Amino acid sequence: MNPSLDAAPFVSEWICIDSDGTIFARTGKSEIGQGISTALAQIVASGLGVPLDQVRMAAPSTTLSPDEGFTAGSLSIQQSGSALHLAAGTARRVCMEAAERRLGGSVQLLEGRFTRGDASVTYAELAGDVDLNVPVDLTDGGQVDKRDLIGDSVPRGDLPGKVLGAPSYIQDMRLPGMRFGRMVRPPFRGARLVRPPVAIDLPGDSTLVVDGSVVGVVASREIHAIAAAETVRELCEWTGQPPELDDASVPAFLTSAPTEDTSLSDGERGGGMAFRARYTRPFLEHASIGTSCAIASVSAEGIEVWSHTQGVYPLRRDIARALGRDASTVTVHHIEGAGCYGHNPADDVAYDAVLLARAVPGVPIHVTWTRTDELSWGPMAPAMVVDLEATADADGALLSWAWDGYGNGHSSRPSTLPSPSLLAYADQAGGEEIPPSNDPPLAAGQGTGRNAIPAYRIPSVRATSHRLRQMPIRASAMRSLGAHMNVFAIESHIDDIARHHGMDPVEYRLRHLDDPRSRAVIERAAEMASWGGPLADNRGRGIGFARYKNSGAWCAVVAEIEAVNAIDVCHLWIAVDCGRIVNPDGVLNQIEGGAIQSVSWTLYERLRFAEGTILSSDWESYPILRFTQAPPVSTSLIDRPEQPWLGSGEAASGPTAAALGNALRDALGVRVQDLPLSPDHILAALEG
Repeated sequence: MNPSLDAAPFVSEWICIDSDGTIFARTGKSEIGQGISTALAQIVASGLGVPLDQVRMAAPSTTLSPDEGFTAGSLSIQQSGSALHLAAGTARRVCMEAAERRLGGSVQLLEGRFTRGDASVTYAELAGDVDLNVPVDLTDGGQVDKRDLIGDSVPRGDLPGKVLGAPSYIQDMRLPGMRFGRMVRPPFRGARLVRPPVAIDLPGDSTLVVDGSVVGVVASREIHAIAAAETVRELCEWTGQPPELDDASVPAFLTSAPTEDTSLSDGERGGGMAFRARYTRPFLEHASIGTSCAIASVSAEGIEVWSHTQGVYPLRRDIARALGRDASTVTVHHIEGAGCYGHNPADDVAYDAVLLARAVPGVPIHVTWTRTDELSWGPMAPAMVVDLEATADADGALLSWAWDGYGNGHSSRPSTLPSPSLLAYADQAGGEEIPPSNDPPLAAGQGTGRNAIPAYRIPSVRATSHRLRQMPIRASAMRSLGAHMNVFAIESHIDDIARHHGMDPVEYRLRHLDDPRSRAVIERAAEMASWGGPLADNRGRGIGFARYKNSGAWCAVVAEIEAVNAIDVCHLWIAVDCGRIVNPDGVLNQIEGGAIQSVSWTLYERLRFAEGTILSSDWESYPILRFTQAPPVSTSLIDRPEQPWLGSGEAASGPTAAALGNALRDALGVRVQDLPLSPDHILAALEG
């Protein structure tokens, strides 16, 4: 069953036909830069047999949208797309039956018009005759006419405004009477306010807001709010003891702190030669170019929030929990913000806006985080340690595999923990510390253990996830969760075993794969990259492969790098199979965007911190991939129109990291097991 349809089983919850013929389609999935609104509109237009410009996608809102949880896990097309496909099919059938009653016999649907002979009727003319408050028919939703838009690279409807600078984001939003807010953060996590400043002269009409250890300001002009926040920050007094952990001690901490252990696969160690290795990844930032923003208004009627959250309903529930209110009194609307893939600070800034808005009832408060706030206080991608042990016989055939993964859980999203996970809730009067993050269940792809079980034919596999019960740095979901690290580790290990046996890495993988779709993406990527061909001096070529979550899209990446004074990524070749493709250009955007982001994580990114203070608080101390460093990317899409569609947004993250690591091994002859593949880690491997 589709969980989206379980929560919203009626057609009217998904589709509404207006009297002017406009089709309003509803989704609970947020547009966060991935182009999902366009792809979903294509699905609806195809299902109803109408032109694309007749469909309007409504942004998620708790006032009218189906509750589809979070926009996460590359599930928007699988869940919302499938639900809308079936709902459109049912709506088409209901309207066709109404057209037959009106026209007195069987009809055909052509170009959005039901015809019988010379007579016809449109969806607009039928709007008053049909009742869409009927259950979605789970067997309905096939292609209906020659105008099937699925498979077309339809231009994204959201891009013209963004490219031309028209107001497109929540940062651009202005409401009548709106004022601006800024938060004042403590010096380190867990610090408590001794006393707020008193009798201070603040710019303009700035007002100080204090709730426990939550400190902020509100002003009519944003420039005054910014200046007031700086003044207040200098005058606040804090107390507390910062944690002693620093970034260099993370691997030792992860493997010694108390954990909750989960067996993902039970297997026994096989005979043959053992290959052991430890791989590490630091904490990573979301590092969106645009900082987080929200607007909130509090009145006697309730709380209204505008946010670029990835889950309007979960955010509503956590705001209500944090304030001790009924969720029905809170309304959350999605408005686009900076692109993000995971639990970034969008939900936190939304709650900041609510707390400041409580101090000035009836006035909308617009809050934007600073760059320092964004990099210092947002949830981080968890650091990880992965221990692998594989055994193989004398011919290189894999006999057993053991994986132990250590790290914090990969989700502290709103409404997923025992208490609210909104940043300011921990500091407000009566608030509670945010509990350690959890991992999604195995059925949802796990977190620490995502892609921990190799796709290869191995007789015995043991996999144990060790989730920390302490959280030194606030951690939560980021694109691909544990798959980025696990695929890097698995594919590095596979390469080393292949090389030990004198076998070509591509041939070695194919030797251990029976699944034809796995083999197809590897063969396609290798062919595109002229695998086995000559390479210039100081260059290396490597491959990485995985099926995301072992249930999603198949992806293989070949990377060619040059290693002299630094790593220069010369080219990426990618092959992907995500089943039936809705919008080829959208898939290319997702796959190539994920690969470029993975290049940044894998080569450059690393959170620096000491004594509870984040040191990586600007672009100098947290470098990301620059536009001039982005490599050329060639991508081949393997379309399978007879297969179900699968999400593509996270499929390239792990294979790209693995391909880069294996290319570096090919170029230098040594394995770098610690991410990022930075000069200091490369030097340590060369000296080791």
